[in-house]
Amino acid sequence: MELIRGIHNLRAEHKGCVLSIGNFDGVHLGHQLVLSRLSLQAKRMNLPSTVLIFEPQPAELFRGLQAPARLCRLRDKYIQLKKFRLDRLVCLSFSPKFASLSADEFVHSLLINQLGVKFLVVGDDFRFGYKRRGDFQLLQQSGKQFGFEVIDTQSFTYGNTRVSSSRIRDALSIGDLDKVSLMLGRKFSVSGRVCHGKKLGRTLGVPTANVLLGRQVSPVFGVFLVSVVFGNIIYYGVANIGNSPTVNNKKQSQLEVHIFDFDRNVYGKQIEVTLEKKLREEVHFESIDQLKTQIEKDIKEAKKIILNF
Repeated sequence: MELIRGIHNLRAEHKGCVLSIGNFDGVHLGHQLVLSRLSLQAKRMNLPSTVLIFEPQPAELFRGLQAPARLCRLRDKYIQLKKFRLDRLVCLSFSPKFASLSADEFVHSLLINQLGVKFLVVGDDFRFGYKRRGDFQLLQQSGKQFGFEVIDTQSFTYGNTRVSSSRIRDALSIGDLDKVSLMLGRKFSVSGRVCHGKKLGRTLGVPTANVLLGRQVSPVFGVFLVSVVFGNIIYYGVANIGNSPTVNNKKQSQLEVHIFDFDRNVYGKQIEVTLEKKLREEVHFESIDQLKTQIEKDIKEAKKIILNF
């Protein structure tokens, strides 16, 4: 899958495609339905299958820290989208200038002149252009005028539940990982590059791999039983996702994972930590000794759960 970052990197050879546009945050089952239809139509028309996303996500530009928590960062989104064997992923900067484009300018300048879209697949709630004034009806009208077809994909549901990124966030907030997995089509994971921390875990006898999450808002907080894969071996451990309130005065969210029976050097490496079960909420302890006692309890509980896997 070719990654094209920035509108300035769109070339003449990128013109002519079957396209879908959206956040694709989490790449959940609803997104996967859109991607399946995209790939099928691209094969029928013998054109490149292309997905268009924006960084930052539009709500992050408009709402800042009040924006919904992001389920996955660009790197994770790229990895998930790549599984669908798409031809191209176009990632454009969502700047105030870009956000000021009218819906008509969005269609004419980007979709027609630069991408040369021949077929467009969008979700049933897709909106675009200045103040989100563009909608499916406008796309259909433009398609008739400029020679491209548009279809919308109805929301994916299981039971009576509509699958959406917001519903996944809600399920994460209450630790319902089974429901999250059903909507994602896979278990929820957190990934990033391991960095040096304060080494407090090592002092307490529970060394941790630390990852700064780099998100404006984290979608999940708490202490979890987790799994981590290294060298095709599955390791289990306990992880804290949050602000480490007992020892950290900073507000930046981070992942700290203590991996059982593991002594490899992972500093500077990317790791993916899969959440298996929520053990408890993150809390502030009055002393390091209280924190150590609770960590020992968390490890004991996690190992009991593992025996039942």
